[in-house]
Amino acid sequence: MPFNSLAPHLPRLGPGLVLSIAATGVAFTVHAVFPAFGVIPVMTLAVALGLLSANIPGTAVWAAGRARPGLDFAGKHLMRAGIVLLGLKVSMGDVLGLGWLALLLIAAVVVLSFAGTYGLAKILRLPDEAALLIAAGFSICGASAIGAVAAVRRVKHQDTVLPVALVTLCGTLAIGVLPLLMHPLGLNPEQFGAWTGASVHDVGQVVATAQTAGTAALAVAVVVKLTRVVLLAPIAAAAGLHQRVMHVRRRANGMPGQSGKDDGDGRFPPIVPLFVLGFIAMVGVRTLGWAPPAALEAAAGVQDILLATALFGLGSAVRVRTLIHTGGRAVAVALGSWLLIATLGLGAVWIMIR
Repeated sequence: MPFNSLAPHLPRLGPGLVLSIAATGVAFTVHAVFPAFGVIPVMTLAVALGLLSANIPGTAVWAAGRARPGLDFAGKHLMRAGIVLLGLKVSMGDVLGLGWLALLLIAAVVVLSFAGTYGLAKILRLPDEAALLIAAGFSICGASAIGAVAAVRRVKHQDTVLPVALVTLCGTLAIGVLPLLMHPLGLNPEQFGAWTGASVHDVGQVVATAQTAGTAALAVAVVVKLTRVVLLAPIAAAAGLHQRVMHVRRRANGMPGQSGKDDGDGRFPPIVPLFVLGFIAMVGVRTLGWAPPAALEAAAGVQDILLATALFGLGSAVRVRTLIHTGGRAVAVALGSWLLIATLGLGAVWIMIR
């Protein structure tokens, strides 16, 4: 949203944006200052603070009322800005350096975990869009993938809240569980790093998990994970193309567009939104070496701030009471997906690194 169109809305958005930025500062401070929280990614802390703000009586009214417009703006628009900058972490040279067998195996893990999660969600009768968002988040790159696919499918902002909460929960669970399984499974550091990169959802969660096995594990984990991130663009394009086909069929049959997805003026939904194209462009910038190291480091810091602020905004919309009543089947799908991608990733690693 350009500043000249944003400026008139600042009085309405200001309280929520200020709250989001302040909470992000708290998340970074807690992560840096308190050793007990050092292993937990800032993104997870930001979601947790959002959950607290939505469910503590003293702040719940504020989060649901005056601050809500700004919090929703952060959850939507700052998330998209963070996704664009995420592209600067991906170098196609590093990705191709894994070799074709590894690339095919990683792509197979993503596709099979996506399909398996979506199928499980449909078996448990989750709505189509919830099933799609959970599948995207768990198979590709967590909240960033959920935000990208939601934009393509024109999913209502509030419908992204539960998938983001679930992918954050399971990614945090991986930080504690996967290191405990390294030695029982007989994995060396390189194998453990590849397993982490292939099966943990968010980049920050991958780093937090892999670093427990040392720098060798961390280096492999990051490259494997960013290879999965590359698939964000084609998956988003496929979701957009499917949406466009369904749009054409509805109009051909004289049916109105689904609420929140149809412009109502005959225009087709975009196959790939501008911010995903921005992500692709940033991948190109990183691959071609056009950005100096200092710029890449600064962009990584800005990206962390943007995503943490967005995740606080999303977390602040989660009401635990509502989650308990409505999210049981979604939690079952999330846990099933978490086990599925961990199993697929482990199988791929044993083939990839022998």
